[in-house]
Amino acid sequence: MNLELKSSRRGFLRSTALVGGGLVVAIAVPGARRFAWAQEAQAAAAPAFVPNAFLRIAADDSITVLLAHAEMGQGIWTTLPMLIAEELDADWSKIRVEHGPADKAYTSPVFGMQGTGGSTTTWSEFDRYRQAGATARAMLLQAAAARLNVPADQLRTENGAVVSGTTRLRYGELADDAGKQTPPALESLTLRDPKDWKLIGKATRRLDTPEKITGKAKFGMDIQFDGLLTAVVLRSPVFGGKVKSFDATAARAVAGVRDVVQVPSGVAVVADHFWAAKLGRDALQVVWEAGEGATLDSVALRQQFSQLATEDGPTAARAGDVIAALSKAAKTVDAEYAVPYLAHAAMEPLNCTVKIADGECDIWCGTQFPTLDQNSTAKILGIAPEKVRIHTPFLGGGFGRRATPTSDVVSEAVEVAKAAKAPVKTVWTREDDTRGGYYRSAFVERAKVGLGEDGLPVAWHQVMVGQSIMAGTFMEAMMVKNGIDATSTEGVADSPYVLGTPAHRVDLHSPRTGIPVLWWRSVGHSVNGFVMESLVDELAHATGKDPVEYRRTLLKDHPRHLAALNLVSEKSGWTTPAPQGRARGVAVHESFGSYVAQVAEVSVEDGQIRVHRVVCAIDCGVAVNPGAVEAQMESGIVFGLGAALHGALTLKEGQVQESNYHDYRVLRLHEMPKVEVHIVPSTEKMGGVGEPGTPPIAPAVANAVFKLTGQRLRELPLRLPTPASSTPAA
Repeated sequence: MNLELKSSRRGFLRSTALVGGGLVVAIAVPGARRFAWAQEAQAAAAPAFVPNAFLRIAADDSITVLLAHAEMGQGIWTTLPMLIAEELDADWSKIRVEHGPADKAYTSPVFGMQGTGGSTTTWSEFDRYRQAGATARAMLLQAAAARLNVPADQLRTENGAVVSGTTRLRYGELADDAGKQTPPALESLTLRDPKDWKLIGKATRRLDTPEKITGKAKFGMDIQFDGLLTAVVLRSPVFGGKVKSFDATAARAVAGVRDVVQVPSGVAVVADHFWAAKLGRDALQVVWEAGEGATLDSVALRQQFSQLATEDGPTAARAGDVIAALSKAAKTVDAEYAVPYLAHAAMEPLNCTVKIADGECDIWCGTQFPTLDQNSTAKILGIAPEKVRIHTPFLGGGFGRRATPTSDVVSEAVEVAKAAKAPVKTVWTREDDTRGGYYRSAFVERAKVGLGEDGLPVAWHQVMVGQSIMAGTFMEAMMVKNGIDATSTEGVADSPYVLGTPAHRVDLHSPRTGIPVLWWRSVGHSVNGFVMESLVDELAHATGKDPVEYRRTLLKDHPRHLAALNLVSEKSGWTTPAPQGRARGVAVHESFGSYVAQVAEVSVEDGQIRVHRVVCAIDCGVAVNPGAVEAQMESGIVFGLGAALHGALTLKEGQVQESNYHDYRVLRLHEMPKVEVHIVPSTEKMGGVGEPGTPPIAPAVANAVFKLTGQRLRELPLRLPTPASSTPAA
C-alpha cells in the first residue's frame, strides 16, 4: 500500500502533540492545487468564497464547513464548525456542514493520512480549523476595505457581517470580492483570546440532530440510485477458511437474484434487493476448506493465556529488582484478571456502495479511514488513487470497526462490484459481523504487587497476555518494538501506579491465534482500566484504607488525576453513606489525554448486578462544547457498562456462537443508570472525549460490588458466582 505515515510511534499512540498542522490552502493561493470538489462547489453556488479546504461562503450568506473527519455520533458535526465560526465571527444560524471528500488536504495531523479515531479529532484540529476561520475573516475584511475605501484595521466583524460605522456588509455580499484577495500568512493571524470566545466553551446544540430526527440524514444504508443492486456475501464460518467449491443453482433460482460471484472473501449473491440476496445466499451450497481456525475454542484459549501469564515475556517497562523487592514486602497481593473477546456491535450494519465506470470509482461508505480505502480500491482496480472518490455519509456507530487496516469492508465491496460488472451495495448483516468480523482481543493479566509497612506498593510485577492489533498490518513495523505492541500495554506500562513503584516490571505476550482483532472503543485502556483500577482497589482494601484516600496518596504527584478524583468524590457524596442496600465503587483512569473519574452506585437484585447511578468527572483540557463532552461521557459509560455486565463472545470448533443483540447483549433501556457528568475547569492540554469515558466504568462497578458483597470479581462480564449477600465488605 502506497501510504507514508509521518507521525511518530509515540505521537500516534499518545496523541499528545499536533504534528505538522497549519492551514492546507485549496484555492485562491498562487500555485496551490485546485481541487475538483472546490470547482464543482463554485460552479453550483457561484459566487462562492472558498478560502481553503475547510470552508466556503455563498452569496446567500450560508457558511459551509467541510469536515476532514467522519461524524459517527461523537459530535464533531458541531464541534469543528464551532472552531471556524468562533474565529470567523459567523452567524451560527447560517452554518451548514458536509463531510469532506477523500483528499490530501484533509490529512490528519496525527495519523499522516485522512482518518477519524483515537479521540483525536477536536484537539488535533483545534488550531487548524480556527486558522481556517481567521483566514476567511481576514480576506473578508480586505474585500470590505477595498469596497469602502477604508483601512481594514478600522473595520470590525459582527455576527456574519463586516461593520463600518452604520454600514454593514454581509459576508455573502462580500463573497465574490473576498475570493479575489490574497490569503494572509498564517503567522500573521491573531486568534481570539479565550476571554473573548463567544462559542468555544459554551454548550451548543448539535447541528446534526434535526436531520437525524426528521430522517433527512443519510447513512450508508440509505444510498440508493437507479441501477443499484444489493449483495450479501457468504463467508467462511471459521476464521481463515477458504471456498473449495460451490453450487449456485438454487441461489440463482431465487426471484430477484441477478448473479452469484466468487470473491476473495467468499461467495457473493447479487440481487435486485437485500431480501432476494439474503434468500439466495441461504440457498447457496458451499464446500469450505476450514484450515487451522476450525480448532479455536474459548476455553482452550483462556487456559493458554492463563499459562502464558505465569511466564516472563518481552518487557514493556522495568525498574529495580522486582523479585528481590517482592521477597521483602510486608504483604503481597496476587491476582489474575481476564476479559473476553468483544464485538463492536454498531447499530448500523456494515455496508458499502461501489460504482465503477470509465476507469474511475465512486464509493459511498461510512468509513473512518478514507485514505486506506482509497488506496486499497485503487490497488484492486489498477487505477490511480485520485480516480477513487469516497463519499462519506453519516456513520451509524464505529467504535473502531469502520477503521480496519485491511479496508476489509470496502475492499470486499469493490471486489463484488468488479466481479458483478454493475453498481452494487454490499451489506453485512449483524450476524455476519458478529460471527466474522474483527474483535477486541481477550486478555489475561496476572499481577503480583508487594506492599510496604505503610501499605504502599514497593514491587509491582504484571504479565499481560492478549493479541496484538498491529501484528500483521502495515503498521506493525512502526508500532511494535521489541515484541511490544504499546496499544496492548497502554494504561499499564505507563500507569502512574506502576511507574510510581520503586521496583516494577511489565511483560507482554502477544499470541497469534488466527482470530482477527482490532481497536475497540478505548483500545488497550478498555482492558487495562478494568485491571488496574480493580487491582488498586484490592490494594486499598488489603491495607484497610479508603479507596479514594488510597488513590489520593498514590496520585499525589499527578494533579490532573487528583482533580478528577476529588471532583467525583465531592459530587457523588463519597463520604456519606450510600442508600440502603447499595454501595459505591470508584475508578480514575487517564486515556487519550483526558482524565476521567467515576463513582458507580450499585445493588444486587435477584443475584443480578444493578447500577443505579454513575457520577463522572473529566479533565479534558479546554472543553470546546461542554454539551458534547457530557454526551460522550454518557455514551462511553453506556458502551462500557454493556460490556461490563453482558459482553462476551465464545468460540467453539472455530465458530463464534453469538450472532445478534439477543445473545450478544448490549445495555437495555431499563438497565440504564442515572448519569451525572461534571467537567473539571481546565486550561491544560486538550485530550479526547470519545473514548475516555469507557475504561473506568467496569472497575467502578466491580469495586462497588466488592464493597457490597465482599466478592472480588476479576473477570468480565461481571458475574456473581454465589448468591450475593448485601453485607458491605470491611
